[in-house]
Amino acid sequence: MLRFLTHYGMHFLVPGVIAYLFFKNNWKKVWLLFILTMLVDLDHLIATPLFDATRCSINFHPLHSYYAIGLYLLLLFVPKLRILAIGLLFHMFTDFIDCFWI
Repeated sequence: MLRFLTHYGMHFLVPGVIAYLFFKNNWKKVWLLFILTMLVDLDHLIATPLFDATRCSINFHPLHSYYAIGLYLLLLFVPKLRILAIGLLFHMFTDFIDCFWI
């Protein structure tokens, strides 16, 4: 239960705190964009089995690969995509933390 709360708290609540602290003028819009980066988890649909609680997402799923993470890092340098890049990288960080529970 602690793993579940930590994982989903970091996916949904912590991005709201980050949005509020660093993007006060538009924090709701930024939080929504951070939440939309959850769509990166669509790559889980091509995994077999679809869900495995003992599997680390990092470098297993294509959009969670080291190559994808490198691309997300590069997106930090594109001003119009920076917020999405932050959301994607925080998503990867959250999934990386989750790997330690396994």
